[in-house]
Amino acid sequence: MPHAEYDRSVKEVRSIETADESRLADAALSKARRRLLPFLFVLYLVAYLDRINVGFASLQMNRELGLSESVFGLGAGLFFIGYSIFEVPSNLILARVGARLWIARIMISWGVVAMAMIAVRGAASFFALRFILGLAEAGFFPGVILYLTFWFPAREQARAVALFMTASALAGVIAGPVSGGLLELHGLAGLSGWQWLFILEGLPAVILGVWVLRYLPEGPKDAAWLEVGERAALLMRLERERRRGTQKRQNSFAEAISNSTVWILSLVYFAIVFGLYGVTFWLPQIIQSFGNRSDVEIGMLSAIPFFGAAVAMVFVGRASDLSGERRWHLAFCAAVGAIGLMLAATTRSPLLSLAALSIAAAGIWGTFGPFWAMPPEFLSGTAAAGAIALINSIGNLGGFAGPYAVGIVKQATHSFAGGMIAMAAALVAGGMLALTLPVPLRETDES
Repeated sequence: MPHAEYDRSVKEVRSIETADESRLADAALSKARRRLLPFLFVLYLVAYLDRINVGFASLQMNRELGLSESVFGLGAGLFFIGYSIFEVPSNLILARVGARLWIARIMISWGVVAMAMIAVRGAASFFALRFILGLAEAGFFPGVILYLTFWFPAREQARAVALFMTASALAGVIAGPVSGGLLELHGLAGLSGWQWLFILEGLPAVILGVWVLRYLPEGPKDAAWLEVGERAALLMRLERERRRGTQKRQNSFAEAISNSTVWILSLVYFAIVFGLYGVTFWLPQIIQSFGNRSDVEIGMLSAIPFFGAAVAMVFVGRASDLSGERRWHLAFCAAVGAIGLMLAATTRSPLLSLAALSIAAAGIWGTFGPFWAMPPEFLSGTAAAGAIALINSIGNLGGFAGPYAVGIVKQATHSFAGGMIAMAAALVAGGMLALTLPVPLRETDES
């Protein structure tokens, strides 16, 4: 659309009464939800599947290659070292070159590396490829979180993030049965089942990465599926929110990293992710420890905890948006996650352990909506791009520490109980730390 026509439409919408402007902006948001969130959901589902499928591959790969519990835990966690190193640079590049091009690059490169995991022959190659996979995927998640702020005002962000991030929970639902089934291809064309798993679950990332270039608009101004008035009304709503901000916002990356709130959020996220991936990477082996079961049965049982996680994410995200409150929603969910892990650590019944892990998953995943709605409350511009990536980068080091700690404890004690207690303690600490965060004025603004 010519810029002159767009500028004319902005002036026209400014003259429209508030009710009409609100109607146009709401219509634009409704279209954005339908067009963007399902697509971004699928992208993250594939990303998360490629990140966690190593847990299912371990059912065959560890035995075939002679990988110990501590070696597997270290290799699974090394993903997050590579991920954290390139996270901030990747998101700053995204802010400069645009979301469409950079997200496509990320997806294609991680899909190629995910498929290359079939070349693992021992500890050294396992460590190297997991590290490179982290480098390849770095920037995807914080890039999408930043991208959502281009479209959704603050009151909508926790729900939008929760709907997008339910992909991480549903990836667990899908990963179990699908990965268990792919492991049954063992021996086909001379490849092991775990090699087929990496090939067939890595390929969709490459295909979708190419599709991103055709489908994803950079922002509302570039969305051909929005009417002129809808486009202008949504942009004005977002701009007014940025201008009036209910508290002072940092606009430069240097300002953001000097803000203590960024570092508190980073530590809170570290604690959440410590528990998240401690459960995710080890869940298939935890279920295997219940008794002799086939790979398919383990895959099916592994899906159960993630159903509750998906429901909790959407419910908590919606409740947080409706109330405008973030900290207590996050702390409550962290406490629920800790209780579930403690129950799983102390019961000897496989059925009760699975129920407790389901409670833990619901609590852990429920933290994400309110958590990721907090950074945009005091960050904008370059600060948002860099600081969101920094928070995710530091926080995801918990993805290294959690699986590695569980692996060490399991190898030393021959039990997962000690690792689950450590994860519960991390969640309690994260929830308590979240309550020290400053309260945005909008939470107490009666208007």
